[in-house]
Amino acid sequence: MSVIFEARIKNRGDQPHDWFIELTDTVDGRIEVCNNLEEFSENIEKLGADYGGQVDEVKWSQDESITAEQYSEINAGMRKYEEELNNDSNDR
Repeated sequence: MSVIFEARIKNRGDQPHDWFIELTDTVDGRIEVCNNLEEFSENIEKLGADYGGQVDEVKWSQDESITAEQYSEINAGMRKYEEELNNDSNDR
């Protein structure tokens, strides 16, 4: 069984921080609403714990109404998060 999550960036308004991520566990259909990248990280860990931490893929998508500025903010935050994860795993 592949553990695949879907992360869809959704819009709440026109300001850079007016977004959220709807995180869906495609195995059992659970949905978590993540209001920032910290919540996204926590929810990935929480949902992934049910599968022994094994998440095979996160499929990203976005609503058409997401602005370039919003996308850039999320993309930069995710790159920083991935760098921190890689640094932590290299420290072990």
